[in-house]
Amino acid sequence: MDVRRLSGSLLELEARALLSRLDQIRPLALHETMVPAAALPPRASLDVERFLHTGRKVLRSQVRDYLAWLRGPGRTATPEEQQYRFVLIRMRFNAILSQFDMFTEVVTQRSENRTGVWLSGLDVVAADALVANPLIVDPPPLVCYLARGPGAAIRRAKTKMPGGDLSPAAIVRIPRERMVGHGIASSLVHEVGHQGAALLDLVPSLRKELAEHRAKAGSAAPVWRNWENWISEIIADFWSVATLGMSSTMGLLAVVSLPRFFVFRPSGDDPHPIPYVRVLLSCAIGNELYPHPQWADMARTWKALYPVSALPPARQQEFAAIEAGIPAFVKVLAGHRSPTLKGRRLRETFPLAERQPARLLELHRTWKNDVGVMARQRPALVFAVVGQARAGQLITPEAESQLISALLRAWALRSSLTSTENVTTNRRALVRAS
Repeated sequence: MDVRRLSGSLLELEARALLSRLDQIRPLALHETMVPAAALPPRASLDVERFLHTGRKVLRSQVRDYLAWLRGPGRTATPEEQQYRFVLIRMRFNAILSQFDMFTEVVTQRSENRTGVWLSGLDVVAADALVANPLIVDPPPLVCYLARGPGAAIRRAKTKMPGGDLSPAAIVRIPRERMVGHGIASSLVHEVGHQGAALLDLVPSLRKELAEHRAKAGSAAPVWRNWENWISEIIADFWSVATLGMSSTMGLLAVVSLPRFFVFRPSGDDPHPIPYVRVLLSCAIGNELYPHPQWADMARTWKALYPVSALPPARQQEFAAIEAGIPAFVKVLAGHRSPTLKGRRLRETFPLAERQPARLLELHRTWKNDVGVMARQRPALVFAVVGQARAGQLITPEAESQLISALLRAWALRSSLTSTENVTTNRRALVRAS
């Protein structure tokens, strides 16, 4: 048999097999079972389904075009050309599967008992934390899922997924070990801060300002270079502290409580600050935004847990220089202005008045851990109140876990009922219009 006919026949069968497997991929709405309260936010669900449907539709068209070419002009093409075109399509097919699997991982956990509803509640918290800064307009949908390991992560909306397509939603990975307590909000809002900083284009403008300070810093220039290198993570921590207060710093301390080697290890190219420094930065940001002795107390406690005196003299000097530079850096950070901030300083774009420690404790006394009352408040504010109460030892870890679990269920249920009500209202409006 002619080698062109043989290769063409082989590749045609492979291409038809791709179509067959592609047709077996069902929409996520038909793929998983879950209680309504555990479902993705309506906009996220719609955007994701459209995104995946479009990908499958385009790929199906590409496979059919390839088959038509293979049966027509491609019959006389070289086996190498036939294979080259097929490989490109198969790579696209694998990218589509990777995208589907990514969102399937998010949706699958929604079927787990309790976990699914908790995740839906965290979706609500994430959405509220993003718009804690009122300059965020038309925020993208955010969806959460749990994973092993101590670290959280985010795939921001409109960033590239496998295959180069832009993600229709922000996907936030939460450490499973953080469920359920105030610390979950610290990890979640830090990742939300990455999305918020990207929407406001804060990292480039901050790096530019920090470079200007470094140029004038003389012997302190290496410290300012650290701030430049770490700013993408520091701004996310700033967002978290500005939104959650002490709840953010306590949650961070739990994440970076590691063996000494890791706490003091140089970060190298890692954009995360050295863990020892990161906690001190969080305390300094908190004190800048919400002046209170609690921040100095937390910093002293952290230093006692990881004494620098046990390090070699050169490392002690390094950390002394970094720590001495923190106050000036934090003032620059909080006072940063950029075009996207519309003339305001960064600190002025967050609801700082209602996050002051005294105000949070007052709310804690007023609410009396009443789930019915607290569920009607803004979720990010509630986590700030609970974290402040925990810092003041006004609530036990056991009571805190039960309270937050109940609140996540309440927010998930309210979100589900609101979505159902909106659908019903829209249907009635369409009926009246017809």
